[in-house]
Amino acid sequence: MSGQFVTFEGLDGSGKSTHLERAFEWFEAAGVPAVMTREPGGTPIGMAIRDVFLDPQWGEVDGRVETMLIFASRRQHLLEVIEPALAAGQHVLCDRFTDSTLVYQGVGRGVELDVIERVDQLATGGRRPDRTLLFDLPAEVAQGRGQSQKRASLPNGIDRLDSENLAFYARVRRAYLELAERERERFVLIDSSGDIDDTERQVRAALSDLLAGGA
Repeated sequence: MSGQFVTFEGLDGSGKSTHLERAFEWFEAAGVPAVMTREPGGTPIGMAIRDVFLDPQWGEVDGRVETMLIFASRRQHLLEVIEPALAAGQHVLCDRFTDSTLVYQGVGRGVELDVIERVDQLATGGRRPDRTLLFDLPAEVAQGRGQSQKRASLPNGIDRLDSENLAFYARVRRAYLELAERERERFVLIDSSGDIDDTERQVRAALSDLLAGGA
């Protein structure tokens, strides 16, 4: 039986990456086969692209350039990690996928959606996750977390997307919520504006069927 492809989406600062790591620990503890990965990244080529993509030294980068970089990483990620894991019966827990490109490069950067869709077809054949957890919180709260002194003190610091202005965060949040409204059968909305324990309870409930061993 094939595994489920589960993505964790949301604004930078929404807590999705923290809760992805915790969720993976739950799967391991329950003995449920799972792989944890992220985008851009997930493979050696993908990590090299990630380093270029997020490095603040490049300043402002054209949205179409960002789109092509991301999909190059995504194509390799699918071939090398995601599809083999799913075929082997493992669940794949992934930090971001094509939804991020639609909202960040599409709505955030203004790249035409038909351009993104064409590149997506070439790179992934229109592949979509089986389930998407969307970590939602007010744009100003996410920006505050993404640009905090705590974030700046981390090894990778504040990257190009963390440092965007509030209007950008707001556009991306609105686009995420519109996606979730259009695809209610796939998205699970997680309110991550509260404390970490409350968010964790919501995530565990959203994944309870998989943690119980279902696929």
